[in-house]
Amino acid sequence: MKKNIFKYSSALLATFLLSGCNDDLLEKFPLDQITNETFWNTENDLAVYNTTLYNLLRNDTAIPIMMGHKDGFDSHFSSIWQQDELSDNMAPREPRHVFFQQLRAGKHNIPSNPDWFGYQGWNFVRTINVGMANYNKAAIPQATKDKYIGEARLFRGWFYAEKVAKYGDVPYVERELSVDSEELYAARMPRKEAMQKILADLNFAVEKLPANWGDGNAPGRINRWGALLVKARVCLYEGTFNKYHGAGESKMWLEEAAKAAKELMEKGPYRLYNTGNPNSDYNAYHRILDLTGNPEVISWRKYKLGIITNHVQSYFSYTGGATKSLVEDYLCTDGLPISLSPLYKGDEKFEDVFENRDPRLRQTVLHPADTKKYNYHLGDGRTYPRLLGVPGGGYQTTTGYHIIKHYNADDMIGKAFNTGESPAITLRLAEALLIYAEAQAELGIITQGDLDISINKLRDRVKMPHMVLGSIPVDPRYTKDGISPLIAEIRRERRIEMFMEGLRYDDLKRWKQGKKLEIPTMGIRWSADAQARFKGTTMQTSIDPVSGKEYINVYKGTDWAVPVFDESKHYLWPIPLNSLAQNPAIKQNPGW
Repeated sequence: MKKNIFKYSSALLATFLLSGCNDDLLEKFPLDQITNETFWNTENDLAVYNTTLYNLLRNDTAIPIMMGHKDGFDSHFSSIWQQDELSDNMAPREPRHVFFQQLRAGKHNIPSNPDWFGYQGWNFVRTINVGMANYNKAAIPQATKDKYIGEARLFRGWFYAEKVAKYGDVPYVERELSVDSEELYAARMPRKEAMQKILADLNFAVEKLPANWGDGNAPGRINRWGALLVKARVCLYEGTFNKYHGAGESKMWLEEAAKAAKELMEKGPYRLYNTGNPNSDYNAYHRILDLTGNPEVISWRKYKLGIITNHVQSYFSYTGGATKSLVEDYLCTDGLPISLSPLYKGDEKFEDVFENRDPRLRQTVLHPADTKKYNYHLGDGRTYPRLLGVPGGGYQTTTGYHIIKHYNADDMIGKAFNTGESPAITLRLAEALLIYAEAQAELGIITQGDLDISINKLRDRVKMPHMVLGSIPVDPRYTKDGISPLIAEIRRERRIEMFMEGLRYDDLKRWKQGKKLEIPTMGIRWSADAQARFKGTTMQTSIDPVSGKEYINVYKGTDWAVPVFDESKHYLWPIPLNSLAQNPAIKQNPGW
């Protein structure tokens, strides 16, 4: 109850301060009310104000940076878990997820108002800038004030970096505006200039945020280690985007990404979660309710009955399932891709797909033998996997590949609507390892030592062979991507490790690999084994042009059957029509 009171009182505080901060008509201030003139005095004042930023960040649809799970009915679409639906990792067919289907198929149009996760959230920037104008009023040491200034600047830089990734040029504002401010009618700031301001914000945050807020990661405020990971993520995006799109400087951004990631790796207090069990350590901590004290998790959103809850576990069936493309990217246990390994048993029989494969596959996609282990679909006694339309009900997928990386039956048994408590991981150490390896490889300076402190630590957790420079196989699946086998292998590792954590769509954009979204989205092999198992399915099939074999074709017969990716426009989202009408100085993105 106290947390609820604190949450809502801090929101009311921000509303009051934002609405009254320019009111200088009164010469005397009420003693029993909070006013802008009497508020900014103590460290607690600054802490309470910044808590408002965390509360605003719960609106993931408008401010999609610290992605968690929306509560209530919106749990069906607004979650970090569902962001991979925009990519080639997941295959939704649920009508409520048309937005994801439209966008991934290149069939989206210019919206009148902001899309989900789109051109909105500007009130968040205003809240930050109001704080920036007032933090220094507090009669406390500058170092103490700088902690909260750094926290605000981290969020401002992160917010704008996300907008740059979606829209390119942005309406960058770094001061509190009034109805007469000229910035309200200004053109968007060029991407290059905005990114320099973003980098300055992130650098300040890294320098001034404390290494530990004293909250025990229960969860708490983002510390400087979290800021380092945010900086590394943002810099990697900009460095690789510029490199592959020919958009500008890349070397500096990649160096900054590698430097930030390595500092976190070497000096931070975090380590990979590892109990020595390669068959469970990868997904074990993704399936629990309380991540307090987890050594790998840097930032997460906690859900607790009576405070904030969600319904993501029950709604997750709307996401369709994992794709054939994803499943085929898991290496065999000899460290070779399925296209080259003699250990690969093929996909004629469903269970064969899992044989001799990276243990992360079976910890991501449901193996039939694990149905009881996970108490899948609350132990309903049905046989899994199940395809859409198969008689008998139960959880059904569009691909045949049920996702179990996050699955927690205990968060559904006996629970009513919107009383779930599954947490959301925003930042974890594994991403820093992947960023470091990729940045070093893109700079052309990666060493075996670099791989050993990054990629190979992830492989050690699941007892997979090390990545070794000079002996990386050439996977024919990636020869047309125009990259070295080394970079292809690092990208593959990132896809596997970070599946369903909200990164794949942005990865495809920054690598200039949007054309991968034109490849038909497929599921399991439509073999004699599958035909016997899935009698009555409504899913259609097609011949895979590469292998010549028949597979489930997820979108065949739908509006999304023939996806398109127009490289002249689809790497950026369109500006909503209402935003253009309100400010004629803002011009639409190219091609829209």
